[in-house]
Amino acid sequence: MVLLSGRSAARMTILAGILVAGVSSPSAAQSSIGFTGGASIDPEQVYAGVFWQSPDIGGRFRIRPGLDGGFGDGLRLATFNVDFVYLIPLGQGTWTLVTGGGPAVVLTRLSDDRFDLGTEVSAGASYLFGFAHDNGFFTDIRLGGGNVPGLKFGVGWALRLP
Repeated sequence: MVLLSGRSAARMTILAGILVAGVSSPSAAQSSIGFTGGASIDPEQVYAGVFWQSPDIGGRFRIRPGLDGGFGDGLRLATFNVDFVYLIPLGQGTWTLVTGGGPAVVLTRLSDDRFDLGTEVSAGASYLFGFAHDNGFFTDIRLGGGNVPGLKFGVGWALRLP
């Protein structure tokens, strides 16, 4: 495990943001931005986050980088995911099965800031499974490995970008 100072952690977060911006394409007709929130187990937390989803990049595959923050269980987590998702329409209806996963970087800090112990940076991976409605509503379950939260339950809304 690597411990970084606050400045180093901030630099890594900025670098991650630049990488997300470099992957995105402002002229994508079917890309979307989504807002999510929910709860995790191991550690027990609530979280909120945001992601950008690309248009189809081949068949029904999409790239979905995102960032979320978790609070509780004596920790504060910032998780940066780069998910590769596959969308499967469920018949002729308005629901789609969403499945995929990918690597993640997690910044961990103790909630008790009486002592400056630094920020721990670690890596892992996660797998997601969920359902999305054509109107933007979605729900998902995320399983994590490494130092990524073990199990997350989330709901949210995605807005299509012009």
